[in-house]
Amino acid sequence: MKKDMQRRSIVPVFLGLLFLFGCSLSGNQGINIFSYVVEFKDGQQGWTGDFTGYPAGEQDSIEYDLQFAYTDLPANLGNSKAIMLSGDNHNDSLFMFIKKKVTGLYPQTEYALAFEVEFASNAPTGAIGINGAPGESVLLKAGASAPEPKKLVDGNNCVLNIDKGNQTIQGEDMIILGDIAVSPNTTEFTLITRNNSANYTIAPFTARTNSKGELWLIIGTDSGYKGLTTIYYTRINAILTVPNH
Repeated sequence: MKKDMQRRSIVPVFLGLLFLFGCSLSGNQGINIFSYVVEFKDGQQGWTGDFTGYPAGEQDSIEYDLQFAYTDLPANLGNSKAIMLSGDNHNDSLFMFIKKKVTGLYPQTEYALAFEVEFASNAPTGAIGINGAPGESVLLKAGASAPEPKKLVDGNNCVLNIDKGNQTIQGEDMIILGDIAVSPNTTEFTLITRNNSANYTIAPFTARTNSKGELWLIIGTDSGYKGLTTIYYTRINAILTVPNH
């Protein structure tokens, strides 16, 4: 099974960062940690997918070849399952995302979130594409919001109801974890991980729960590449921290 060895799982580093961040906030009070881990080999587990950043006509969705499925991984990655999203980005702004509601948190509380996402990509490093590279111009973003992330129709376009930012710019509700590029000249899907550990202690991403103690997690790709992008999500780790009540 191929993996990007330069970007290995860093869950232990996450825990260290969370400890440092929690101490800086709460002194001797400690912190509460809520850990959410999903392995899609064990099932879809309530995650759903959708697309924005494309024209709203029925024919447009066909031309963009939008696909969401819980399916087999490519054969070279072994006999396992993943969530697949695919789309042909004709207008330089396609956003493909998955989402899931997390419950059991403190209500009306600000949480800091650390993300680690494992997925399979076949976008090579250093390739040239239309309006951008198939790897470096497709940004993986992660975020959270109290309102459910939804696709809305605004005029003739499908848009997202939360602030994801735009391509290389992150938004209030989503941050950039990295791009989807793998090894140069690759033609095979390769498992890689992306995370927000590098900026966590400097500027941690935060989101506030609703009155029921709920947050929606969202993971997606924001594309500046005019062409076909297909990715397979295999694992998501999210660690949420808040000072003890």
